Amino acid sequence: MSHDALAAANLIGLDWGSTSLRAFLIGPDGQVIATRDAARGASVLHDGEQYAGTLHEIAGDWLQARGDLPVLACGMVGSKHGWLEVPYADCPGGAAELATRLSQVPGQHVRIVPGMLCTADNGVPDVMRGEETQIVGALHVHPDLAAQSCIILPGTHSKWAAVQDAQVRGFATHMTGELFAVLRQHSVLGRLMPQQASVQDDAAFRQGIEAARADGTLSLNHQLFAVRTLGLTGKLAESSLADYLSGLLIGHELCAGLTWRASKGLDRAPLALIGEPSLCRRYAQALEQYGQRAHQLSNTAPTGLWQLARSAGLLNPAQS
Repeated sequence: MSHDALAAANLIGLDWGSTSLRAFLIGPDGQVIATRDAARGASVLHDGEQYAGTLHEIAGDWLQARGDLPVLACGMVGSKHGWLEVPYADCPGGAAELATRLSQVPGQHVRIVPGMLCTADNGVPDVMRGEETQIVGALHVHPDLAAQSCIILPGTHSKWAAVQDAQVRGFATHMTGELFAVLRQHSVLGRLMPQQASVQDDAAFRQGIEAARADGTLSLNHQLFAVRTLGLTGKLAESSLADYLSGLLIGHELCAGLTWRASKGLDRAPLALIGEPSLCRRYAQALEQYGQRAHQLSNTAPTGLWQLARSAGLLNPAQS
């Protein structure tokens, strides 16, 4: 890396999830100068020494060349089983509230962003870690979403977040991705599915979405068995069953999520998708079957980390 590129940086950002770590060398206005990845997430690290060693492996040369750079991390690195458990920030909250709750790892030049906690109308708590930073980044890059929007973050645990006046007012989690994996790998539904993933069957995916949308009076528990019977009777090819299952699960998520969105008074507010591009495309395709359009945004975590560092006063004023 050139000396000029390092000189332009004003932050090292870490998106440290359960399964992986992404490190960003970030310049003015959240511009990403360099990115590095490692399969060293919080689920495989067990103590502070391992976390520190992993940081040195992925960004040691950056730190050696620019020891003045602040390091800010978000995600499961701040969980009960992370490097340092950071208390959740309460909803409603935005960049300013999150920035005041950063926690520094003892003995390290690293600060961690708190996750967020909200309580549903029925009194049940919900939490997120990492998504709050992506939302902060999205609102900085797309200020039109700040006044009022619903932001969907698909993934293992999909999040639907209600945004108003640049604050997260509430959110709801759907275990769609994890449920798909469990059903495919550890249930009777997976027995007919090929071990190796083949080319995606968009028609089967749309069929699953439509089943969830059109047969909304039927429970998911009932509709799931169709994944087996459609295969047994030859009405769907075995290679298409995983896509049908995916469509069925995502379709039920959308049924619940769009109802939740309306309950928050956001049924006419913009929808935005943030996450892995191919998964977001699937969600956008599914939303179209529900008559909804959504903006698909690229990874906004680096911009969110930069914005939080800026709000916390961690950046050199001459560079921020």
